[in-house]
Amino acid sequence: MPLLTLTSDIGHQDYLVGAIKAQLLQINPQFNIVDISHNISPFNYPQTAYICRSAFKNFPDYSYHIILVNLFEKKPEQLLMAFHKNQYFLCADNGLLNMILEETPDMVIGIPLGKTANKNTLHCASVMGNVINQLVHGEAIRNIGTPDVSYIEKNHLQPLLDNNWIEGQIIFVDNFENVIINITREQFEQQRKGRSFRIVFKRDEVIDRISESYADVPEGEKLALFNSAGYLEIGINKGNAAGLFGLKDFSEQSTQLFYQTVKVFFE
Repeated sequence: MPLLTLTSDIGHQDYLVGAIKAQLLQINPQFNIVDISHNISPFNYPQTAYICRSAFKNFPDYSYHIILVNLFEKKPEQLLMAFHKNQYFLCADNGLLNMILEETPDMVIGIPLGKTANKNTLHCASVMGNVINQLVHGEAIRNIGTPDVSYIEKNHLQPLLDNNWIEGQIIFVDNFENVIINITREQFEQQRKGRSFRIVFKRDEVIDRISESYADVPEGEKLALFNSAGYLEIGINKGNAAGLFGLKDFSEQSTQLFYQTVKVFFE
C-alpha cells in the first residue's frame, strides 16, 4: 500500500481535511494516509519546516509527503514534486520546499495545475493524489511534469554563530508549552568544543546543564534538553515554560512579527 502523509495549516474546524482524504481515497483506495499535523500556524514556514523535517525522516523509503501549507501565497501556476533521499515531497511553489530539506533536492518536477478556474485546496490535493497514483502504477517521474523546473527558494532559519556564543530562535511551542529552539545537538557541540556553557533567555533565566529527560529535575524546575528530533528544548518539569516565561514562537498572524531568541554562551 502506498504510504502518504498529510501536513497542513487547515485545522480541524471544518470539513476540509476529511474531504481531502476522501478525494485521495477515491483516486486510490489503497492509499495509506498518515496525518502529521493540521494545526500548523498559518503562514508559519519555520514551524512547518521543523515539524515536517522532524517527522519525515522517520518514514520508510519511497513514502509520499503531501504538504498543504500556504498554498496561495501567490496565484498558483504549478505545484512541486521533489525526490530526495528516497522520499517524495509534494507542495506549493512557495519557498517551503528548500526550508524543509535544508539542501537542494535530488530532483524537482513542476506539476501543472491545469486550466480549471477552481484552483482551490481540494483541487491541489487532487492533483497531488493523481501524480502519486501515476508513480505507484509505474509512470516515470520525468513524464509526469516539467523536469528540473525553476522554483521559489527561501532561506531556512539558522542560528547565529560566534566563537563564544550561539543564538537561536524559538520556532515551536508544543502542546505542553515546551519551547523548541532552532539549535541542533550537532550545532551545539560543534560550537561548544567541550567548554562549559550558560543558556540565557527571557528575564535573565539561566540553565547551565543539559538534561536527558524531564525526570532529571524536580517538579516545577526548568531544564534544557535535546528532544527526539535533535533540537534544543526548554521546559519545566510538569509546568508550562512558554506561559511562565512569556516565550512565544513566530507567527505572521500575530502582532509580534519577530522571533524571540535564546543565547548560549560558552566559557
